[in-house]
Amino acid sequence: MSDNGQEPASASDAAPLRAERPLTKTPMYTAMNAGRYQRQELIRQINQAEETRLLCYVSGLEAEIDRNDVIGFVDMLHNIPDNSPVDLLLHTCGGDVDACEKLIKLVLAKAGNQPFRVIVPDLAKSAGTLMALGASKIIMSDTSELGMIDPQFAMRDARGNELMHSVTGYLEAYEEHCTALRNNPKDPIAMLMLDGFEARTVKKFQGIRDRVRTFAEDMLKRRGAPSSSISHELMSSTRWKTHGQPIGYADAKQIGLPVEYLSPSDARWSRYWQLYCLLRLETQEGKKIYESDYASQIV
Repeated sequence: MSDNGQEPASASDAAPLRAERPLTKTPMYTAMNAGRYQRQELIRQINQAEETRLLCYVSGLEAEIDRNDVIGFVDMLHNIPDNSPVDLLLHTCGGDVDACEKLIKLVLAKAGNQPFRVIVPDLAKSAGTLMALGASKIIMSDTSELGMIDPQFAMRDARGNELMHSVTGYLEAYEEHCTALRNNPKDPIAMLMLDGFEARTVKKFQGIRDRVRTFAEDMLKRRGAPSSSISHELMSSTRWKTHGQPIGYADAKQIGLPVEYLSPSDARWSRYWQLYCLLRLETQEGKKIYESDYASQIV
């Protein structure tokens, strides 16, 4: 009984409740993120077709592999169960060797004893090639290229200009003049040229070269590859005349890398290339993109 002496209204007498509309993304949010939805749908299609988990790391030509990439890789790996086959679509001109090692070991730890493949749609140069050496298979086509794993180091000349030097080339020149002087202790040219080398720089470059070679060989040994011969070929300034010289699929296969070639007209390659083109559109002005079927970061 209510205070006014009337029976309270029953629930059936109350005004009908309006059914709540399910929450959806707003039209503007959907429009602003349409590119990501398109890419991630394509990644899901590739995952289903290849029975793997695809990660994408694509950087602009000005952006290098560095320690900041760790966060992006951890995000991409977050929803992948341990011991899952993992693929990495990789586009980079290179960067920091220590960061490269950390990134590839994160991926290998997640893959465990399952296959790990690297897809190279365009460039995986220098430290990018080092990352590819950890793969059980490197998928390449006519547009794909790897590069020398010869580290580059910035040094200033007598005028204070900063120039990039090939660590391997520098040490080869030093050793060439040392050999000439050993053969002829009075060789004037060898004595003159050796005056231009600093013992501290030589020692530093030797450490960098050995660091890269050891890392490369450790990656190759995981699958029982002839690590010494492959690392020697990839660091050979005699075979590759410049640091940027392309190493295509045929050369990569010839030196012993586990290359799977796909024709540009192959349906599988067409999916990879379509995805790569969509990703490259997001990497203008030195940006990088880390993307999987769940994760997406552009920095």
